[in-house]
Amino acid sequence: MPSSTESPAPAQRLTRASLAAAVQALSAQDPSLAAIVARHGTPPLWARPAGFATLGRIVLEQQVSLEAAATLWRRLDAQIPGGFHAAPVAEIGVDALRALGLTRQKSAYLHGLATAVADRTLDLALLARASDAEVMSRLTALHGIGPWTASVYLLFALRRPDVWPPGDLALHLAMRDAHGWPKPPASPDATRHAERWAPWRAAAARILWHGYLRERGRG
Repeated sequence: MPSSTESPAPAQRLTRASLAAAVQALSAQDPSLAAIVARHGTPPLWARPAGFATLGRIVLEQQVSLEAAATLWRRLDAQIPGGFHAAPVAEIGVDALRALGLTRQKSAYLHGLATAVADRTLDLALLARASDAEVMSRLTALHGIGPWTASVYLLFALRRPDVWPPGDLALHLAMRDAHGWPKPPASPDATRHAERWAPWRAAAARILWHGYLRERGRG
């Protein structure tokens, strides 16, 4: 019979039940994560619907606060005829997106993504059934979608259990706080450190984000 601290087999998609099991397993193996869970409880699943709206919103979240991205998303959804969907975003063009408050870069990124989804060059429904590696490859082939954006989509929209978003500042700060390090780790160091949490790196990321937000009065 397996011991109570043995990691359960990873699920294809995280659910509330499998997240709870993963949190229990990670807490048993890592005191730093256990301390966060003891203080703040099991993190939310933070599931998002798969599709253009979520992926486009993650593009908006690149290098800005979640609050700023949410404000921008609400403006776009309200002012784009047809709302924040692939075909309407593709139709209005880059200049119109800039006029609504996006930077030149993000206007180009979002318009390129919307066009790829609208003309089915990128089939997000089909991609939802692909492997993590295939999803990463297909998404990062698009201009403006890097490993962080693709990983966050895998983690929240597709709910894959063993994904780590490289270069996430909040995770780096949370790791510093959890381990008592003098400064946040560099992205390659954080990614290497997270390997110990496989096959539940997405659950470990949720624990760290949850602690980060709660400690700052935002969770």
